[in-house]
Amino acid sequence: MEKQSSNIQEQEIDIINRLTDNVMTAKSKPGRGRPKGSVSRTKKSKNVKTSAGQKTTAAKVKSGKSTENIQGRTSNGSLRITIKDIAEKAGVSVGTVDRVLHKRPNVSPTALAKVQKILDELNYEPNMYASALAHNRIYTFHCLMPRHESEAYWEEVEQGQKKCCEARRDFNVHIQVHYYKRNDEVTFTRQYESILEAKPDGVIIVPSNLEMTRKFTDKMHEQNIPFIMLDSYMPDLRPLAFYGQDSFASGYFAAKMLMLIANKDRRIMLMKQTLDGKNVASKQQDNREVGFRHYMKDHFPEIEIIELDLPYESTRRECTARMERFFAAYPDIHHCVTLNSKAHIVGEFLLKTNRRNVQIMGYDMVEKNAECLRQGSISFLIAQHGYMQGYYSVDALARAIILKKIVTPVNYMPIEILTKENVDFYRRTMI
Repeated sequence: MEKQSSNIQEQEIDIINRLTDNVMTAKSKPGRGRPKGSVSRTKKSKNVKTSAGQKTTAAKVKSGKSTENIQGRTSNGSLRITIKDIAEKAGVSVGTVDRVLHKRPNVSPTALAKVQKILDELNYEPNMYASALAHNRIYTFHCLMPRHESEAYWEEVEQGQKKCCEARRDFNVHIQVHYYKRNDEVTFTRQYESILEAKPDGVIIVPSNLEMTRKFTDKMHEQNIPFIMLDSYMPDLRPLAFYGQDSFASGYFAAKMLMLIANKDRRIMLMKQTLDGKNVASKQQDNREVGFRHYMKDHFPEIEIIELDLPYESTRRECTARMERFFAAYPDIHHCVTLNSKAHIVGEFLLKTNRRNVQIMGYDMVEKNAECLRQGSISFLIAQHGYMQGYYSVDALARAIILKKIVTPVNYMPIEILTKENVDFYRRTMI
């Protein structure tokens, strides 16, 4: 953050210098004399002191042999090339250079070629940071995500998004979050229509199923609205970027870690939460299960995987009753896994019923999971860095839209395992 602050200060100094150069360009007109104490460029023997504190002859400045003296230097010592410098070397007006840099019309082919030649020679890159600060406009991004409880995984994503807005406050970046009910086309459609009506500068979307999501993304492509996907990667929808785990690799890793402690078992339990008795909440969970079962088939084909469904719409009492029946039917099960963030539902049940010989592993460092981990009913947690995903998704939109930077299209989050020995050292808000 200290380095970032230093860079911001340097950019602000650069803006002031640019504005000063532009004002001087606008005000300088041919005259009979010059201000007292100024240096004449016609006298070749006079020395000119540059902003870097070096001396050179005025003849070199005029002939262009000393680029430093034309450009000056920024506060960190690098060469500072202004629009005025480019215009002088190309033999065109400052306005022409400005139109070329911003790809505006009304530039003749000859002038364009001259300016481009100088840009190539100087290896010039426009200072988009300074340009964005100078425009001082407001950028509003919208995020569409599932409706969730407090202290849930998606709350971490929101916190990361808000933190990035604070970090990018120089650019006036704001985020508005909209929520849809899982697997409900009515609320999903209503929310994305509201987003489109607001004419967002960019969108972050946690997708529902492929076809529902495609209706939204097609409209964003039609309106040239860049969007980023979280959680589930759907490359066919052509997002600007994706942030999340490689879900197949994550599920494969989860099975490998579980079998370090469950390799002597005959059965393990896979806890799922379905929306309709069949489908889980996201494509990501589907892919994790594919990876999980792939590992089990290759390395432990003899171990039986028994599923327990605790539907999303179930009450706590209903979940408790289902778990009571399950463990009564399978008293030999000692290890369980879930591929979502709700391992604490089983973990809390195991603690309350004093089943100390049973453990579950799951995903996400939410506080309820962490507490079960500390007390021993959860054996492992896999962190997928929701805070980091939220932060980077907003930052990627800012870099692409405001700074005109190219962003990496696929960004997989690290797969990290947490135990009760290291959970208190996990820094979920670290970027």
